[in-house]
Amino acid sequence: MQRRGLTKNVAYISNTDTDRQEMLSAIGVSSFNELLAPIPSQVRWSGDLPIPPALDEHSLYRHLSALAARNANAEEMLCFLGAGIYDHFRPAVVAALASRGEFATAYTPYQPEMSQGMLQAIYEFQTMICGLTGMELSNASMYDAATSLAEAALMAVHTTGREQVVVLTNVHPNYREVVKTYLKSSSLEYIEVCPEEAVEHFNSSTACVLTQSPDFFGCVQPLQVLSSAVHKAGGLLVVASDPVALALLKPPSYYDADVVVGEGQGLGNAMAFGGPLLGFFACKKSFVRSFPGRIVGGTVDLEGRRGYTMTLRTREQDIRREKATSNICTNQSLLALAATIYLSAMGKNGLRSAADLSLQKAHYACERLCALKGVSMLFPDRPFFKEFALKLPVNPEIMNNALLKHGIIGGLSLSQYGAHLANGWLVCVTETKTRGDIDLFVDAVRTILEEVSC
Repeated sequence: MQRRGLTKNVAYISNTDTDRQEMLSAIGVSSFNELLAPIPSQVRWSGDLPIPPALDEHSLYRHLSALAARNANAEEMLCFLGAGIYDHFRPAVVAALASRGEFATAYTPYQPEMSQGMLQAIYEFQTMICGLTGMELSNASMYDAATSLAEAALMAVHTTGREQVVVLTNVHPNYREVVKTYLKSSSLEYIEVCPEEAVEHFNSSTACVLTQSPDFFGCVQPLQVLSSAVHKAGGLLVVASDPVALALLKPPSYYDADVVVGEGQGLGNAMAFGGPLLGFFACKKSFVRSFPGRIVGGTVDLEGRRGYTMTLRTREQDIRREKATSNICTNQSLLALAATIYLSAMGKNGLRSAADLSLQKAHYACERLCALKGVSMLFPDRPFFKEFALKLPVNPEIMNNALLKHGIIGGLSLSQYGAHLANGWLVCVTETKTRGDIDLFVDAVRTILEEVSC
């Protein structure tokens, strides 16, 4: 960054107090704190940051080492926590190839003559996502599942000309909050309803219904009735789905879904304490002109050689802002590359095996846990994939804290999502868990329950 009139060797000059005040005045606020007012107070820091005085390099290294030593080694712990980020197996080839310099340092491939490798990888990613979801079109990935779902809602509003977005309560709570935030600054109507009552809310104003299967609680949802009802009302069906589950289940396209979104972290990407993540977005070909993000397409040059290029970019960085369909400004290409390598290495049979093992082991764990005194399923009549919701006789937070002492990361406490989920515990079991791991987990839960009851 260089200011006009300054010498060329000045790389950056920070804003002065006067500069900042001029910018604040230009946008109509009196202070920086007033600018941050829309951010919820519970997540906004007020006051000075508790930062100690500067240290020399050696002292700083020792200080950081001491802090790191206080962390538990998560890789040595058994993890039964899911809720959107999953502990699936990652073949060594994924990290070996994705970490190569030409990939790790690659930027958005605007120049096809310089970026054929990355463009081909993105093209293959799109193709595989279409294969999993059964849809005709996929883009070059999104930030995460939550923003993909929100972008799908905006696309539905844009294509139908309607203003009502119906969101089912079985959708991940975090996803719902992101959708709500996307719609907050507009005149669009956001409605949350339980799946059983959804059909009653469809009318001539309904742009789409957002659902999830397997849903937040791990349950596989019946989509046919929902699909028929929303299409009869003239709206679109948007389904958030687990790509690993799609190796076993009928794809959303079977139920005439218009848009399929989801989280691709489980496809060869690390849990990484919650991010970065990899969203995917697939839809019917008829929505191509309203599609968010980018599309990489295959073509041939003048000599008939196969090549790849950016085929469509409808984001505001590439076209006139008033005609843009989104402001997605990255394609998470490195994570999409990892997913592509993972799917290529696993193959159709390998992915189906991972899904089937997750299914069988989750049901084994559920059966064993429900045999414990006071433990029962929250939704006993609903089929599930790799996650299941239990009702514990104790506070799940107490259970999770006690499990940490056994070297186990427990499930997600559901109490925070409503009184009807009090003492609810969402447990996830993937193909990475052995029978011995599950038995150890169950035995630890039994021991903790006995200790608490005494």
